[in-house]
Amino acid sequence: MQPNEPFRASTGTLDGLARLPMSAPAAIADCVHTGRVASLEDLNRISGHERGDDSFQGGDVGAVVDLQDGRRLMVFGDTLRGEGFAGQQFVRNSMLVLSPDCIESVLPADGGAVIPDREGADEFPVGYWPMSLRRVERPGFDLVTLMAQRVQTTGSGVWDFHTLGPSVAVFVVERGETPQLMTVRDLGPDLDDVGSPEWGAATADDGGWLYLYGTARPDEPGVSGFSLRVARVRPDHLLDRRRWCYWTGSRWHEDPSKATDLITAARGVSQTLSVFKQGPTWYALSKRSDFVGSDLVVWIADNPWGPFDDGTTVGQLPSNAVTGELTYMPLAHPELFPEEGTVVVSYSRNCSDVGAVIADPYAYRPRFLRIKLP
Repeated sequence: MQPNEPFRASTGTLDGLARLPMSAPAAIADCVHTGRVASLEDLNRISGHERGDDSFQGGDVGAVVDLQDGRRLMVFGDTLRGEGFAGQQFVRNSMLVLSPDCIESVLPADGGAVIPDREGADEFPVGYWPMSLRRVERPGFDLVTLMAQRVQTTGSGVWDFHTLGPSVAVFVVERGETPQLMTVRDLGPDLDDVGSPEWGAATADDGGWLYLYGTARPDEPGVSGFSLRVARVRPDHLLDRRRWCYWTGSRWHEDPSKATDLITAARGVSQTLSVFKQGPTWYALSKRSDFVGSDLVVWIADNPWGPFDDGTTVGQLPSNAVTGELTYMPLAHPELFPEEGTVVVSYSRNCSDVGAVIADPYAYRPRFLRIKLP
C-alpha cells in the first residue's frame, strides 16, 4: 500500500494493515554506542555530547514509545543530517531506535524521511511533523501509530510554511527488527487554518478508548497559545473518522464542530503537548503560550475529558528574543525513570538563525529535566 491510498474496507483496521505486504523496506544504520543509560544525566550527556553518525545530527519533538522487546522508538520533526550522509540532508521527520547501550537510525530505502513527503507536490512539498506515539502489542510484533501534522513549505525562509491538518502513520515492529512503515493516512482535507484542530497533538489510552487531543489557535490579536479539545475512538478504528466522537462539555457527539475547549487558547498550551495519567489523576503538560511564553505548566483533571483546572507553573523555559534561542514543545515521559509524584520532561531547542544550528547541531536537540507534579 502506498502512502495516502484511499481507505479500503478489507484493510481498514490496524490489524488488517499488519498483514499487508511491504515494498522497499527500511533498514537500520550502524549502532552509535552510548554506554549505559540509567539516569537523566545520561540522557543529557547523550543529547549534548554524543555526535552520533551522519544520519542524525539534530531534530526537535523527541516523542518516545516503549516496545515489547525492551527497545524504545524516538521520533523527531525537522531533522538535520551530516555532510557525509548519502541521502537527503534535511527531512521533515526521522526515527531512532534506542537499545540499552545503542542508538540506531531508521533509514528508508531512498534515504529520506521515515514518513515520506506526499507525492506530487514538488513545488510546494508537503511533509509530516510527528506529534504523538502509541503502540498496540501483538504476539511477536508491535503496531505503532504516529500522529502527525502535515506541513507545506511555501518558501525558503525559516517561517515559510503552513500546516494543513492531522495525519496518522502506522508502523509494524517485529521483535528485534527494524520498524517498517505500512501506511500514511491524511485525516480530513487540507486546511490552511490554525483554528482547525490538529488532532493527535497528544494521545492517551484508557478504558478501551483512544483519546485524541486537538490543539487550535483562534485568529485573535494577542493570542499566542492553543486551545485543547478531545475526541475518542476505539483504537482499532483510528483510521475511520466516521467512528470518532467529540466531547461537547457534557456528552460525546459525532459532529467535530461540537467539540468544546478543555483549555482555552488565552494563555493556552503549545501546539504539541502531553496528556497522561498517573494514579487516579490526569495531567496535561505544556508550555503556556507556546514560543512566546516562559511557564512550564501542568493542568489537572479527574477524567481524560477534563474539566482541567487553571494550571500550575512547575518550571521556566524562556526563549531569548535577543539571541534567537528558542525553547518549546515540552513533552512528558512517564516511562522514563519513573518516580512517584514526578515525571521526566523533554523540551526542544532551536535558534532563529539557521546557520547557527547547522554549525552546532547540539543546540538543536532536546534536553531533559524532572518536575514535581502538583
